[in-house]
Parts: sequence; C-alpha cells; structure tokens
Amino acid sequence: MKTTSIAILSAAALAATAAVQATPAAPAAKPAVKPAVPASQAVQIEPSHLSHDVKVLASDEFEGRGPNTPGEVKTVAYLVNQFEAAGLKPGGDLVDGKRGWTQDVPLGRFEIKGPVQVSVKAAGREEALTQGEQIAVRAAMTGAKSVEFKDAPLVFVGYGVTAPERKWDDFKGQDLKGKLAVVLINDPDFETGKGEFGGKAMTYYGRWTYKFEELARRGALGTIIVHETAPASYGWATVKNSNTNVMYDIVRTHPTAFHAPVEAWIQRDLAVDLFKRAGLDFDKLKKSAQSRSFKPVELNGVSMSGKYAVDAQTIVSKNVIAVREGSQHPDQYVVYSGHWDHLGVGLPDAKGDRIYNGAVDNATGIAALLELARVYAAAPAPQRSVVFLAVTAEEKGLLGSEYYAANPVYPLAKTAGVINMDALSPYGRARDFTISGSARLDLLDRLVAKAKMAKLGYSADPKPEAGHFFRSDHFSFAKRGVPAISFGSGEHWEQGGLAAGKKEADRYVKENYHQPSDEWQASWTFEGMARDLGILYAVGRELADSNAWPNWAKDSEFRAARDGSAAERK
Repeated sequence: MKTTSIAILSAAALAATAAVQATPAAPAAKPAVKPAVPASQAVQIEPSHLSHDVKVLASDEFEGRGPNTPGEVKTVAYLVNQFEAAGLKPGGDLVDGKRGWTQDVPLGRFEIKGPVQVSVKAAGREEALTQGEQIAVRAAMTGAKSVEFKDAPLVFVGYGVTAPERKWDDFKGQDLKGKLAVVLINDPDFETGKGEFGGKAMTYYGRWTYKFEELARRGALGTIIVHETAPASYGWATVKNSNTNVMYDIVRTHPTAFHAPVEAWIQRDLAVDLFKRAGLDFDKLKKSAQSRSFKPVELNGVSMSGKYAVDAQTIVSKNVIAVREGSQHPDQYVVYSGHWDHLGVGLPDAKGDRIYNGAVDNATGIAALLELARVYAAAPAPQRSVVFLAVTAEEKGLLGSEYYAANPVYPLAKTAGVINMDALSPYGRARDFTISGSARLDLLDRLVAKAKMAKLGYSADPKPEAGHFFRSDHFSFAKRGVPAISFGSGEHWEQGGLAAGKKEADRYVKENYHQPSDEWQASWTFEGMARDLGILYAVGRELADSNAWPNWAKDSEFRAARDGSAAERK
C-alpha cells in the first residue's frame, strides 16, 4: 500500500481516499481497507507522520519538553511550524489585533535549591531521610523562599476526606495547625470494592490533588501521603520523578488556600515503621479508615523536622493553538487537545539518564493532534470551527488546560465538545478502545457508533480505580460542563489478544511511565493509532458539520454546569 510523504494531502486527493488507511505491519501487500466511515469523512492518516513527530518531540534535543526550558522553546516552535505548514490559522491570543499561535499561561515556578534535610524522631531515635528514596518532598508552592519546621507532630487522618453528601468526615474536628497530616491515597472503597465512594472507581476524593488542597484548607503544616503501588496505580519511581523536580502552579492570589507549606509522599515501609514506633498497627488503622466512624490518631512520640530552600518565580509558558475556521458557524467550536509537555530533565535513572523524553506520554498525543490538523486543513472547511489545542504543564496538574478553561480563547458555552488524546498506543491495531473514567455523555455515544462501523468495540476504563478521569486535560473542561472525553487505545490487540495488550500496558507503567526510558522505538508501527485517529476525525467532523450540542447524562455531576449555559447557544 502506497504511503504519502510528510507533505499535506491535497483536498482532491483527500476526497478520493475511500478509507482510513495505514502502513501495513508486514512487508506483504494488503488489500485496501473497506470504508469504516462515510466516504465524505474518510481521510488518510499516515503512520510515518506519527512516528516522525514522536521521534522528533521525544528526542534528547527537546530535553524532555519541560515548561520554561529550552525544550519548551523548541517544542512550541516545532508545533507552530507544523500547524503553519498544514495551512491552519493562528488561534491564540490577540497580538496587535491579530491572533497569534500561542496563549500565554502565567505559572508559579517552584524549585528546591540545595539539599533537602528531613529527619524523623521516634522512640528517642532520630533518623535522616533521603530525598527520592524514603520520602519525596515537593517544592513549596506557597511563595515562601524556604521551609523549616522542627519536631512537628504527625497525625493519621485516614483518607483525608470531607464529603458531606456522603456523611463522611475523616477529621472529626481535629486541629491540624502546626501538624503534619499522614494520609492514604485513593478512596476508602479501594480495598473492598464497595461502599460510599462507588467501589473500585476512584472519585476526586481519592486524587492526591484533592488531599493536598483539603489539608491546606484545614490549616495543616503539611500533608504526607503514604505511597502504595496498587491504590496509586503506579510505582515509587513515578512518585519520585514527578515530585522531586520543578513544580508549577497557576498564579494564585492566595496560594496558601491551596497549598500547605509541606507536601510530600513517603514509602509504605517507612509509614509502617513509624506507626509501629508509636505503638500503632498501620494495617489495622488503615482498615478502620474505611469506615465513616474513623477518628484521627496522633502518632505519639513521633515527629518530623525539615529544612530546605525554595526558588519561587513567576514564569510564562505557552499553550499552542491552531484553528480551521468554520464555513457556516465559525463562532461554534469543536476542540481536539493534547499536552505537549513532559518532565524535562530530572533525577538520573540507574543508567544515569536524566532526560525524561516522554515518547508515549505524551508525544503520541501531540503527534495525533498534528496529524488530525493536517487532514482537517486539507479537507473542505467544516461548518463549525475546529480548534487544535496543545497545552502546557499537564504533568504539573493539568495547568495549561486549567488556564485555558478559566480564560478561554473561544467561549466554552459554544464549544460543542472536546476530544483529548493522552498517551496513545504506538503498536498495532486493537479490537477495542476506551476512555479515561466511566462518565456517561452523548459524545461517547457518537464515538461508540463510529467505532462500531470500524468493527471496534468500546471497553470501559480497565482501571477506574486509577482515577484517570481526573488525570487528563479533558477534566478541566468537563468540570465546567463542556462535553469532553480523553480517548484511550484498546488493550484487546488483534495480534496476541487481551493478554498481550494488558501485558504491555502493565509493563509500560512499571518500566517506562514517567521514567527516562519512555523513548521512541523504531519497532513501533503506529498502525493502530492511525486507524483510531480516522475514527476520531469522523466523530469530530460529524459534530463540526452538525447543529448538535451533546450533553452529559442527566445524572452526571457536570450536567448542571452545561445546562446553565444553554441560553448562550440559542
């Protein structure tokens, strides 16, 4: 099967394409794929383009694409160049009355400078803790230039949840001023799979972002999250690599309302030992924390001290935005999104590699965004405008998408839907696809229908307990009512079945996720991703050529926000 060059397909060639095509995985020729979508929506997605973009963006030259680094400058320039070459128009901030290619995203930048001195004292014995090994201390995001505390008492507060609608309060009036709160990750239901928090599926109460913010609201000196691989859904390497490098946050008027001075994670073994030295049984207390009758427990005789300097600055990062203007309703929008950033340069791995290349996470999502931009640019103009949004600082807490959603270049009320792409599979085809989380909305129904035409089934999020719904950029839109999904590659592979797909997914999380080893591989075919992008194009194109306004399910927590903006769509 003939593949195109990196040049953009012409509109005439695109109209003649009868199906979503992909480079064959084997040398032998394959017959053309029968149309999986209407001919008017069929495009040619090039695996070679996807591979090229991932290879470039995940190269050492781009230094892990950290915000506010030379890697950001190179990444933004590459994205702008590709969007411009495709023939799209700038869709960012107004500059002298004209749209530029970027949206400024002011961020607080926080970095620990010098050594991290942290120690625990228990049963009369003081022990120094090693940053990145036993503990992962984040740079304070309060604006303080240094953090210093002495003999701060520790209080176990269970899962650290206040949920009035569930009649749940882990704090029971506990005064946490001057104290460090020790908290469990995930929800109280995780261990049993049943209870007040929806069973295995994580609620927002289970996310570490919620726990840090809740303890800040309660005036605690700090939060110490006990890391356990299963409820966190990733290993200690991910915790260390994500929390011991530069931290970012959106610029806040009152940062202490969102961040306590101390934010950290500790290894489970250390927590068990500290509980034991306080005369407590960690496992028994963990079990008691799964009940609404739980009360905070002080770790008598156990305290922690710490001292480290923090370089706090305000920087400006960039969202990159391109637009394919609509022919009939240019003031209505369909958005495709992905995050361009990764972790940059950080702590070395066992091989001494310090560059976190982020090939799968998320050079694949950005490569997908660029390829969709190319085919939209080559196709006849859609009726509604289609926006291509490459956001910054996702790895620091969805900050680029949060900033855009709070300061939208294009009105959220007139945004028909958001299709986000985060960490897609670069391998062969799967028989299914998924989305992050288990939310029910019309946009998913449209995706399921289009996928069915390609004989692709929908599989619910295989790990709802991991809280993926709250970990991708679509969440910034969803919580404001905009119908939004984050597409996920399937695990039921055509070659090897579910066993092979699941094995690779588990291997990636263990060996590559948020580690320097997440690098481009020449063996990646991108065949499955190319097929999937044809479906995502068909869904977005159909929505862009319609008058439809998808919504959330009637019982969704996001429905009210969407309904509240209905008058703006009339």
